[in-house]
Amino acid sequence: MILIKLILAHLIGDFFLQSTSWIKEKERKTIRSPKLYLHVFIHIILLFVILWDISKWPLILIIGVSHFIIDALRLTLQKKKTKRLLFFVDQFLHLLVILVVYWLFIAKDTGLDHLLTDHTILLLTCVLFLTVPMSIIMKAIFSKWNISKIIEGNESLKDAGKYIGILERVLVFVFVILDHWEAVGFLITAKSVFRFGDLRESKERKLTEYILIGTLISFGIAILVGLLYLVSVPLIS
Repeated sequence: MILIKLILAHLIGDFFLQSTSWIKEKERKTIRSPKLYLHVFIHIILLFVILWDISKWPLILIIGVSHFIIDALRLTLQKKKTKRLLFFVDQFLHLLVILVVYWLFIAKDTGLDHLLTDHTILLLTCVLFLTVPMSIIMKAIFSKWNISKIIEGNESLKDAGKYIGILERVLVFVFVILDHWEAVGFLITAKSVFRFGDLRESKERKLTEYILIGTLISFGIAILVGLLYLVSVPLIS
């Protein structure tokens, strides 16, 4: 519960209690911006309020100081081209500090056995397989056909197809293991509706077949992985 409170304080402080004007001023003035120090102060106050335990002050102090250091480094190193990358690095480092501090001050004596159970590892393996590895497998499958000429003039966002595929497979997997098959049907229907306009306008049979095969393979493997997970859970219990 304490870990959830620490993450909650971070989310409120970073995403709800700083305005766009604050962010722009920090980017312009970097470490000279008063808003940077006010932002860190708000984080510290939030941690005290949400934890409501004065004895946790060393934990709060470490998180507050590390938050200032991480934000200051990001603002100092940030360029227009690296802004998006550093945003994700910044958030990752904040969460990493929270996890490390939680481990050192709260969960050190309990170990990770309660988190790294067989069920957790199996679930993580299934989800990870449906992301990048499955995208590479799909790419290898479709390397048999060259459809670059077919989609020429109808370019999409860079890597949009890959991310859409990852999201739809993960969603299908979640729906299957939660026994919500109607949601899987809804997802297929929604995708079909959005794709219908593209297929009607293109009037390309090859493109239609390409999208149909891709959808069936993507959904089919996600469903199969979900079923395999459900079958495996009783076996490792």
